[in-house]
Amino acid sequence: MDLLIISGEASGDEHASLLVKDLNRHFPDLTVAALGGDNLKDSGAHLLFNLAEHAVVGIIEVLKNYGFFKKIFNHTLAWIRDNKPRVVLLVDYPGFNLRLANALMEEGLSCKGGGDIKVLQYVSPQLWAWKPNRRFKMEKVLDGLAVIFPFEVDCYEDVELPVSFVGHPFVDEKYSCPVRYDKNGPLLLLPGSRIQPIERILPVFLDACENMDDILPKLKIQLPVPNQQIKNTVQKIVSSRIDLEKRIEITEDLSNLKARAAFMSSGTMSLACALAGIPGIIAYKAHPITYLVGRALIRVPFLGMANLLLSENPPYIEMIQGRATGNALAIEMRKVILNTQIENHYVQASDQLKEILKSPQESGVAEWLSDEMGLG
Repeated sequence: MDLLIISGEASGDEHASLLVKDLNRHFPDLTVAALGGDNLKDSGAHLLFNLAEHAVVGIIEVLKNYGFFKKIFNHTLAWIRDNKPRVVLLVDYPGFNLRLANALMEEGLSCKGGGDIKVLQYVSPQLWAWKPNRRFKMEKVLDGLAVIFPFEVDCYEDVELPVSFVGHPFVDEKYSCPVRYDKNGPLLLLPGSRIQPIERILPVFLDACENMDDILPKLKIQLPVPNQQIKNTVQKIVSSRIDLEKRIEITEDLSNLKARAAFMSSGTMSLACALAGIPGIIAYKAHPITYLVGRALIRVPFLGMANLLLSENPPYIEMIQGRATGNALAIEMRKVILNTQIENHYVQASDQLKEILKSPQESGVAEWLSDEMGLG
């Protein structure tokens, strides 16, 4: 086995699948196994386990599922021990992946532990937001790191870990953005790709839609879902809104979404919308304990990446925790939809983001990984 990829979340699964497709075009004989999701499976990787279906976020949620993830961790370590892939590529997902890298070092399997397996990371943990000391552990257990935001290189300037900015996959010329702006399109609801956050924020999005009925009674609403598990959760929540349900289209087609505006959680899709120039509002609700801990530890002024990258003139209003109510979101969304001049603001933001995130000198992640693997 040449390469094992481990990605435990929807965004990492998408990023990794784009990488595998690119590698397959240049190195068709490359053998790739993965713990990931449907995107990695469709890209041609041999899927060992659908880890992305079990993504959780937050301290409480992780603790509830500790036994399950411990079992997956042990099985993964055993598979690596038996199959000895040339390279293990860890994609984001630091809670699981950095522990695995440490275990590979302690067992003498990885290069850092005196073995033969090179361990690389694609997509940096958000050191700039919280737990910056993780960089010292990463220095000990990783052989290299590829980051997708240019400012992240500086986060590692005081450690001896090779770090390369490879550009963001969403601005790669081969990437087809799943969303585009259409002034006559529907309102998109993007509550995320994990069940627990969806259960908290989607009812708020639906409250907001109901509160806009007075001035936008014919507004079409679309709710994309990444898989059947999420679809089941979403359908259960939407079915309780009898009047609203008939106006909401739940779709599994994520390849050609159009929107005049969007309610978004703070994840990857909010950046995709920003790059597409789609107006909207970011809202998020965490478990109360997770939120209190996060307030004490997280050091950034915004949750949305577009706002962080354009912090002097952030494109999106953010409504977090107690501020995220149906009435408050409805008031702000009315302003967005009824503002006939707002399109220019988001087009400018999109252009700025694309310039910031493009890869330097055509050297993207596939080139970085092929160099690390000695593929030529």
